[in-house]
Amino acid sequence: MKLRIDMKINCIAIDDEPLALDIIRDYCTKVPFLNLLNTFDNAIETLEYLRNNHVDLILLDIQMEELTGLQLLNSLNVKPYVILTTAYDSYAMQGFELDVADYLLKPISFERFLKGVNKVYDRMRLGNGDQTEKLPTPHIPESLDKDYFFVKTETRIEKVTASEVLYVEGMGDYWRIVTRNKRIMTLMNAKGIEDVLPEPQFCRVHKSYFVAVDKIEFVERKHIKIADQRIPISDTYQKNFFDIIEKRK
Repeated sequence: MKLRIDMKINCIAIDDEPLALDIIRDYCTKVPFLNLLNTFDNAIETLEYLRNNHVDLILLDIQMEELTGLQLLNSLNVKPYVILTTAYDSYAMQGFELDVADYLLKPISFERFLKGVNKVYDRMRLGNGDQTEKLPTPHIPESLDKDYFFVKTETRIEKVTASEVLYVEGMGDYWRIVTRNKRIMTLMNAKGIEDVLPEPQFCRVHKSYFVAVDKIEFVERKHIKIADQRIPISDTYQKNFFDIIEKRK
């Protein structure tokens, strides 16, 4: 996986397990663009630190005494990027509803850690105004034959308006459906996503991503920019994707 060095990300790590903090420290030293400012074994001390210091990224454990990671996250008025690091997969829904950048299950491999921080790097770089030539906005019919579908979430069945979908992202066993106004986590499999988001309005561009073609802002080499997200185009899906784009010119 590619390492980047042209921008620094100031980060902190919070975990009440000393061994887990040691692993995070070690991983951070291996990534050139990460600047680990400090580590904490509880959320209370972290709150005081965040009041007085600028932080771009928090590597945050969930299960801690006094104040959990999710309670800490909910208490912040201005939220840095957050990557949750936890031994429990039962908090995935809550984490992604809070718009965390990634959710890493312990034991965390370096490869998986690098994938998560690279995702934050890409979002920060785009947020800092890194622009390339934009594609013409593809024409999409104003209405689809069926502009909605239903997905099962953890607690209910929710209606989703297809024309409002920006992209769908795979998150382990879950898929996150992202619109401009909300994010919905579902256990629907990839075949189910393909069925409710048909071509040419939507296109699979990676094993972990489906995109709404009319929401694309630009394509840079093998990445797509939609809203604040930088989405990779894999070799497997790139020919079909560029064929669809070519037909919309």
